[in-house]
Amino acid sequence: MSAVTEIGLTYAGLRRQAEEKATRLKAQAVIRIGSATCGLAAGAAAVKEAFEREISKRRLPVKVLETGCLGHCHAEPLVIISRPGFPGIAYGFVDEDLVELLVKNFLEGDDPCYEYALAALDPNDVFPTFEDFPRGVYEKKIISGESGIIDPKEIEQYLAGGGYGALAEVLARPPQEVIREIKGANLRGRGGAGFPAGVKWELCDRQEERERFIICNGDEGDPGAFMDRSLLESNPHLCIEGMIIGAYAIQARQGYIYIRAEYPLAIERVNVALNQAREKGLLGESILNSGFSFDLEVFQGSGAFVCGESSALVRSMEGERGVPRHRPPRLTESGFRGKPTLLNNVKTFCYVPPIIRHGKDWFKGMGTASSPGTALFSLVGKVAHTGLVEVPMGTTLRELVFEVGGGIPDGKQFKAVQIGGPSGGCLPESALDIPIDYDSLHEAGAIMGSGGLVVMDEDDCMVAVARYFLEFTQQESCGQCTFCRLGTRHMLDLLTAICQGKGDLKSLDTLKD
Repeated sequence: MSAVTEIGLTYAGLRRQAEEKATRLKAQAVIRIGSATCGLAAGAAAVKEAFEREISKRRLPVKVLETGCLGHCHAEPLVIISRPGFPGIAYGFVDEDLVELLVKNFLEGDDPCYEYALAALDPNDVFPTFEDFPRGVYEKKIISGESGIIDPKEIEQYLAGGGYGALAEVLARPPQEVIREIKGANLRGRGGAGFPAGVKWELCDRQEERERFIICNGDEGDPGAFMDRSLLESNPHLCIEGMIIGAYAIQARQGYIYIRAEYPLAIERVNVALNQAREKGLLGESILNSGFSFDLEVFQGSGAFVCGESSALVRSMEGERGVPRHRPPRLTESGFRGKPTLLNNVKTFCYVPPIIRHGKDWFKGMGTASSPGTALFSLVGKVAHTGLVEVPMGTTLRELVFEVGGGIPDGKQFKAVQIGGPSGGCLPESALDIPIDYDSLHEAGAIMGSGGLVVMDEDDCMVAVARYFLEFTQQESCGQCTFCRLGTRHMLDLLTAICQGKGDLKSLDTLKD
């Protein structure tokens, strides 16, 4: 039996078992409770207990699942109820009173309580789906599509939807061919800089040293940003599959997922996913009987913002102080333990399986010519519908804030949007029609960053906003460079004085200087 056939048969067996389990699940009533950090903070745990209590009291054959974040964080606690004969229905702002009503009227009776519903998941003739609303028209879910739907602690649910199929496909192809596919898709790193991922993979693969490492940067420290955390909490296997594919492409044998310790739920769910992947033969020795061996483990960061920078991250993993180092050499030449190291962001790795599955031309058919694909944003601040949104690159800020986000609440006027984290910039109303991609934002004086987007209204003072972000960067400075160590302190003192009404024109000249 050829290696290609062995890989295919091994994966087909895993997929078949998962599909059989999924079929049994569809044949019964299922309650999915959004239990990512946003849902739990809003009371999802109490909602889950209430459902279990009511179901037990009525002796109903209903399955209760904890899922991740559907993206509509403003409506948490969020629950999806599916039962044969009805479309899946999502309910927002669920409390214990609504739990009792839903169990009694819908699960015990036949009334879906549409008056309390947000939207249906599946097309039907009775109730609109998420795609029927303005947000759904603009959204294009590639890496967030299964978030909030599947149970992140059940690998079979990921497998049933085609998960790890891209891995099975690449294991039957030469590693260089995989690199060419990612390079041809022009996937740009979603960690902030937008460097082409395929080029980075190629540079790492060219090194003569055969011991290589692969690292996923899940440090995510920008205020208001929670995209990586949500992906790891909601669908950890997508990132893991992308990393295994990347490891095969550069022939690495060991990898690490660097997650800040402030993300305990993400750490817990990733570790569960890694153990399940090992049990299924998707990690460890001879993955899918291919002969390729690779393993992954979680490394917990201590929460230093500067460790989001790649060389500082690697230094902290080596037990040294997490400060950036001069380059060259780059990590692809000399990274972790002095070996060639491929380091990408969580979102970047998550795009890899869909690209392999659908092809580079499919990916390039979305977004813009220079920035293909989609972008995942955490939309927060003075906007009606806060949460996670995934839109094609090139979507304008106006569309994102007013159509996807529902506009500014309480009839207030839009003032600005802060994008790109502390190192990014604030864009005023005149910039609302700028398409969101790496090049357009750079020309406007901002950066894409990792995807944090903070909306401000007429009540926000831009001087106070500048002071807030400067205070953050001053506290998080590693202190290695004089300009940053002392300069941010001096600027912060000047802005503090201005906010206290003690500034003068000389202060403005000094700030510009």
